[in-house]
Amino acid sequence: MPFEIGIKDIVDVVLVAMLLYYVYRLMKESRSLNVFIGIMIFVFVWLFVSQIMEMRLLGSIMDKLVSVGVIALIILFQEEIRKFLYTLGAHQRFRRISKLFSVNHHKEPEEDKETIMPIVMACMSMGKDKVGALIVIERAISLNDITDTGERIDGKISQRLIENIFFKNSPLHDGAMVISKRRIKAAGCILPVSHDQDIPKELGLRHRAAMGISQSSDAIAIVVSEETGRISMAVRGEFRLRLSAEELESQLAKEMA
Repeated sequence: MPFEIGIKDIVDVVLVAMLLYYVYRLMKESRSLNVFIGIMIFVFVWLFVSQIMEMRLLGSIMDKLVSVGVIALIILFQEEIRKFLYTLGAHQRFRRISKLFSVNHHKEPEEDKETIMPIVMACMSMGKDKVGALIVIERAISLNDITDTGERIDGKISQRLIENIFFKNSPLHDGAMVISKRRIKAAGCILPVSHDQDIPKELGLRHRAAMGISQSSDAIAIVVSEETGRISMAVRGEFRLRLSAEELESQLAKEMA
């Protein structure tokens, strides 16, 4: 009986290839590429032994290893799996579907402006004086686990308060400030650091922390460089560098709408 290939088989192969390619990219970004290659080699050997050669004894041993190995892989790659699921859920098409089932809380432009302008003015002032800062704005995904690592503030957003928190002699200036629901929720918070090798070498630890939180959540991260005074923003795992006051205000208004 000749081997027949239908449309369903082609779609199956294409989907598997896309999945493997995406996992390959994810492992490459997290510097786990060698582990991924080793796993793929083991899977191919397992299929060759159990399906093609039909070696019962060796095949049964490898079957047991595979069944236990799935649990081990979940533990070993829990961060990568979390990032994969977040990226899948944050995809633009899926977000449109989820909005159909969510309640739309419309915010007035004046409320957004009251939140945005103190942040913009504080960033410009700190950039001029070369004061380092890292501000994270919470959106749909809760950042309670991040705020728990810092000091609770729950204060009104104001330029003076932001500048005082990031003043060089302040005990909270090294950490990140988290803004949630138009309030400064916490300061001195610890963020996950991105190990993405594509980040320019001249960008420091604050930028890597901003990239890390933007990759693991939908938060907006604003960075003021202590060395250059330049302002950057990280959103959805992408940097927007060297922003002016007008560009920062425009980007925040767009992302917070």
